[in-house]
Amino acid sequence: MKGADIRPQHFKWEVADGVATVTLDRPDKKNPLTFESYAELGRTFRALSSVDDVKVVIITGAGGNFCSGGDVHEIIGPLVKMKMPELLRFTRMTGELIKAIRACSQPIVAAIDGVCAGAGACVAMAADIRFGTARSKVAFLFVRVGLAGCDMGACAMLPRIIGQGRASELLYTGRTMDGAEAERWGFYNRLCDPDTLQNDARTFARSLAVGPTFAHGMTKTSLHQEWSMSVDEAIEAEAEAQAICMQTQDFSRAYDAFVAKQKPAFEGN
Repeated sequence: MKGADIRPQHFKWEVADGVATVTLDRPDKKNPLTFESYAELGRTFRALSSVDDVKVVIITGAGGNFCSGGDVHEIIGPLVKMKMPELLRFTRMTGELIKAIRACSQPIVAAIDGVCAGAGACVAMAADIRFGTARSKVAFLFVRVGLAGCDMGACAMLPRIIGQGRASELLYTGRTMDGAEAERWGFYNRLCDPDTLQNDARTFARSLAVGPTFAHGMTKTSLHQEWSMSVDEAIEAEAEAQAICMQTQDFSRAYDAFVAKQKPAFEGN
């Protein structure tokens, strides 16, 4: 399966130089999610494990914003009229998107400008790497609409990124975190100028795409799975993962290049 075989209807999709770019594209409303885009994003990230020519994924938003969360009229309005079985189907579907992002074997880079709120903040949280701007505004604002902060894995994942106390503050208050604070707290890996954000994310993504991508997939799997392991279990899992990587041709290519005093040309196998 190739990246070109993925033809989503509810967001933009581009593939170039081994990098796929997912662009949430409803700029007039700050790129909110709908029932349809939630489901289609989840299916896309699940499918990526079988896509040969995509090595890294960028997720971003159009029009100077990342994502404002669930669409107020297309999602929030219908939700207040639903009964528990329907509500649970919806909340499980939103969680499936986060599971799909974490299960996707390719590293995922989020390029975040402007509004990044609610479900949008959770999608950014689920990415492996986050580039932001000083003017961006990140908010896990569920409490501000009468909901708990424990949405889409936020209570499990956010403390591991920024720490328990900081995550608790954001999830209890729903307040906005600006770009400088997001970088200082470790939510962002890097602050970029708004004019260079997309190019910076692409440059970084391409640097991963030309690396040992099979090994990158093993790294991502280990980072995710070892959350629920003891240290001893993690050390054993990493021993097994590394032994597998030592059987790849990329490992041999790296050695041969070192001997020849050249830069290795990895091929992901």
